[in-house]
Amino acid sequence: MPKASFFLNHPDPLTREVARGYAAGAFLMDNGRGVGWYTVDRRALVPLTEDAGLHVARRLRRELGRFEVRVDTAFLEVVEGCRGHLPGAPERDGEWISPPLAALYAHLHRSGLAHSFEVWQGGKLAGGVLGLALGGAFIAESKFHRVTNASKVALIRLAGHLQARGFTLLDAQIQNPHLARLGVYEVSGEEYRQRLREALEQEAAL
Repeated sequence: MPKASFFLNHPDPLTREVARGYAAGAFLMDNGRGVGWYTVDRRALVPLTEDAGLHVARRLRRELGRFEVRVDTAFLEVVEGCRGHLPGAPERDGEWISPPLAALYAHLHRSGLAHSFEVWQGGKLAGGVLGLALGGAFIAESKFHRVTNASKVALIRLAGHLQARGFTLLDAQIQNPHLARLGVYEVSGEEYRQRLREALEQEAAL
């Protein structure tokens, strides 16, 4: 996978703009007034290993081997799942991934910046995580499930996948009770930006 500098200086101006925005610590959303940049005072990070604080409950641990992991084989379906538009995926309260933002993600996937980390069961897409990979940082934009616990399995398996491939940062952006139960923790914006800068210097392959 190309280094972060490749995307930060990408010949496509849209890819370059998005990469630079994320490298500065912002992220994209559409709150109903169009796609825009947002920041938060505290950022939610996912530990990459259990030793680092990732919590895998006993019942959930039994689920991990029941799913097959794939990367970037159903990107558009994962986007639609995260929007709540994929059959079997729960509806979402609000739709911050608007059609223009979904189209932007598709563009970024074609340029190599956006990715889908998928879990499959019985030959069917069960859940997944949508995110951007920049250097040794993976910024998880959203996740979804069509099978019970599939989104949790996807995030746990993603953490292990990233750790094994040289990534040092898995960013979940905004904390919530479901993430907290997995050991996701918050850091200040200042600490996040420092850790992000360090991760951007890493060379990792998804």
